[in-house]
Amino acid sequence: MTGKRFISMVKVCCLALLTASLLVVPSCKQAPEEPPPERAGTPSPNQPVKTTPGTGQTSGTPKEPGAADAGKVKLLPIDIELPKPMFVGTPQDTRVPNLEKPTGKPRPPFYAPEGTKNVAYEKPVSSTDEEPIIGELEMVTDGDKEAADGSYVELGPFKQSVTIDLGAEHNIYAIVAWHYHKQARVYFDVVVQVAGDPDFIDAQTLFNNDIDNSAGFGVGKDMHYTETNEGRLIDAKGVKARYVRLTSNGNNNNDLNHYIEVEVYGKPVG
Repeated sequence: MTGKRFISMVKVCCLALLTASLLVVPSCKQAPEEPPPERAGTPSPNQPVKTTPGTGQTSGTPKEPGAADAGKVKLLPIDIELPKPMFVGTPQDTRVPNLEKPTGKPRPPFYAPEGTKNVAYEKPVSSTDEEPIIGELEMVTDGDKEAADGSYVELGPFKQSVTIDLGAEHNIYAIVAWHYHKQARVYFDVVVQVAGDPDFIDAQTLFNNDIDNSAGFGVGKDMHYTETNEGRLIDAKGVKARYVRLTSNGNNNNDLNHYIEVEVYGKPVG
């Protein structure tokens, strides 16, 4: 009888030990690892990508090609209507120092913010020569860019300038000037400036091909160029100004100064 009780007690002890082992094993399993901390500048798949205001650049991930950029200004080619080419006679031997070579190709499109337009159209024009030899000053902004007789204004000899009042401050992206493209002429000391005041106290020079400072604005770093029906496009880089002034000092054919048209491409400030 005693032997049976001993066997029963052994079985009970074994069962108890087995049950205890089953309860202990799960608690000994290794806890799952915590995810590693996110690396600086690398957003997780669920983390929203931040956009730097006004730049369109995203932080933390490179911009995908073709992806829309929030806050980025939309750029479009400005619509410049060119007059027909009109060289008459044999081009003269210009032999002008610091003269750029023609590319023989059309000028590539110029891109500016959407909504940019010619803000100089029919705006008032003043000049150092208030009584032109030929034409009227308003011809400079009348929209007629052809090289036919009666489409240009002729100012007196030597240094002369014309000033356009845009009527209000604008962000200016490009200025296109046609002096005279009926012949392959080169105009000297071409200086283009903008300002916020009519006296040009705060003037900024955008173009200057005066190689010897004969116009008094400093020695320019831009090159002389031959007039064509494309005019001369000057990148104004969005400068803020109300007044635009163009200066010249005769040409390789004579000492007179001419303007067919000047266009100012921009948008009103604000």
